[in-house]
Amino acid sequence: MFRFGILSTSHFAATRMIPAMQAGQDTKVVAIASRDGGRAADVARALGVEKAYDSYQALLADPDIDAVYNPLPNHLHVPWSELAAAAGKHVLCEKPIALDATQARRLLAASAQNRVLICEAAMVRVHPRWLAVRDLIRRKTIGELRVFVGTFGYRLASRDNVRYDPAMGGGVLLDTGFYPVTISRFCFDDEPTAVMARAERDPNRGVDRLTSAILEFPHGHAIFATGMETFPAQRAQLIGTGGHIELVNPWTPPGNSPSEIVVNTSPSLEQPTPQHLTFDPVDQYTVLAESFARAARAGGPSPIPLDDSIKNMEVLDALRRSLASGRAESVG
Repeated sequence: MFRFGILSTSHFAATRMIPAMQAGQDTKVVAIASRDGGRAADVARALGVEKAYDSYQALLADPDIDAVYNPLPNHLHVPWSELAAAAGKHVLCEKPIALDATQARRLLAASAQNRVLICEAAMVRVHPRWLAVRDLIRRKTIGELRVFVGTFGYRLASRDNVRYDPAMGGGVLLDTGFYPVTISRFCFDDEPTAVMARAERDPNRGVDRLTSAILEFPHGHAIFATGMETFPAQRAQLIGTGGHIELVNPWTPPGNSPSEIVVNTSPSLEQPTPQHLTFDPVDQYTVLAESFARAARAGGPSPIPLDDSIKNMEVLDALRRSLASGRAESVG
């Protein structure tokens, strides 16, 4: 059994990732830590986790933990992932893996020096539906991919959320803008050369609450819009020279119901011939935890290689430069 320790009692960890890990055939959550010992004990009791710690350091010192999951706020991803690696723990770190690419590169050294696996929790990259989409693209089912369009809107319930704190790496670009960036790179099987972005910012905190962008790939464009004060909605569309693919709830599909992709290769808008490809229910967080555990035990390859995560951060960095400059910016 591959044993996880969880750094923090975040709502996401408690409601999504811990249950997903517990549902894995060979993964188990054995400990959870919080700076509030009482809070850690309450969450551990509610979720059936054996151990609760009142500090992250105490959890890292536990010899019965094989890996840690790091869902701390963005600015703590690299520092605590480095400390976990130094303690000999493999690390599954929540996205984005760092605040910028320079910071992310520190994890390459931490992984090599301590001989541990460090992986970004980009769960969409292991979902069978997206793997099928990329396979369809590679088989030229829709011809040559030319356009990727993604949207991800949601509404935050509280202004106390860390996403409103610029010092913690807040803003919607690093939050849900992450998804169309990583998946467009995944589907184009290439890196964008230049990007352009625009944002509407919170007037009090300065973080981007609505961001839209264009990513220029060598043979196509990715376009996306993300917002954290909008009605909840998600869509993705991929348009090629010979057809298109559409996905509803592309980033966070329910794990307890089937999902699908719709492929249309009819040349007529008036007479579409949609083909519905249905996928069995799967919890993408469980798939991620299990694939990470297998890689850590076997010595790799990682489900999401660190090199890829660094390239993704380079795109996000370029998008933030574009937000600041008002111009198109090169990547890298």
